[in-house]
Amino acid sequence: MKKHIDLDKISTLPTKKINKEEADVEMVKLTEQLTDIQDKLYAQNKYAVLIIIQGMDTAGKDSAVKHVFSGVNPAGCNVKSFKIPTEQERAHHFLWRISKECPAKGMIKIFNRSHYEDMVVPLVNKLLSKNDIEERGHEINVFEKGLLKNNTIIMKFFLHISHEEQLERLAERKTNPNKKWKYQEGDVKDVARHNQFKNAYQFIFEKCANNVNWYVIPADKKWYKNYAILHQIVKTLSHYDIDYPKIETK
Repeated sequence: MKKHIDLDKISTLPTKKINKEEADVEMVKLTEQLTDIQDKLYAQNKYAVLIIIQGMDTAGKDSAVKHVFSGVNPAGCNVKSFKIPTEQERAHHFLWRISKECPAKGMIKIFNRSHYEDMVVPLVNKLLSKNDIEERGHEINVFEKGLLKNNTIIMKFFLHISHEEQLERLAERKTNPNKKWKYQEGDVKDVARHNQFKNAYQFIFEKCANNVNWYVIPADKKWYKNYAILHQIVKTLSHYDIDYPKIETK
């Protein structure tokens, strides 16, 4: 069932139910559990898993991929980071580049940004009419429904970061020698449009949660963001009949 999401009413800070020390301990256990689930998923070859990670600039999408999936076997997991569409990609339907990257059965695929960029960017930059963008949302719903029918388990995460934290992380990118490579002038413009991006995501939550609900992850503290994502993935996958295949022996 589609849930109403109001980002203004959702904190970007961790819940008080767990602290960093407790989360660190839980991360070890959850990583082991995900490793076990992935091994069974790969052997069973019944389900595919698609993890979609969206968020504003500096929200921590890259670090989430690095830490949340640290225990998975690379043979059964792939990451696809979607950048600005190439000339060839722009010549096709906007879902063309997405569909060919979807996971096969037995595999986990992580989308670092996704087809939702084709709604967010046109909304914020006013490249398409709202009706055209709404139609894209309808096409995405049909697309995801087809994936679900093909035994693809989809989880959609939005990393919810405050404007203040964005500004701090952007300043760190500019001065930290290990993070300067991430700094781009365009990020300054995008971070300044925090509310516009937030409104764009509100529109997406409204139009694109028919088949799969969004998980809004408080992202101001990286340790909690990583824990919350991993906890939800393990919890969700544990509800499916993922197990080693029964092999009859003579």
